Amino acid sequence: MLAESRPDHPNLMTAVRDVAGMLGMSPETLRVWQRRYEVDAGERPGVTSDVAEENRRLKRENAELKRANEILKSASVFFAKELDRPTTR
Repeated sequence: MLAESRPDHPNLMTAVRDVAGMLGMSPETLRVWQRRYEVDAGERPGVTSDVAEENRRLKRENAELKRANEILKSASVFFAKELDRPTTR
């Protein structure tokens, strides 16, 4: 809708305000969506949605692996202490 109404307006923001009013939404939301579309289409420099989602996924996975490593380190320290303890029989 924004692309279709763009030629009828002197600049992008007036088109954004007009279309946002028709859709009953905030002009800022529509402007951000338009900017995201331009980045994803390669018309504007920036990180695409796919790359940003992959980065978020990898950060979550990395955090989970760090937590697992900490648990394993704690467990290895615990069991090492158990092995070093003299047995009383």
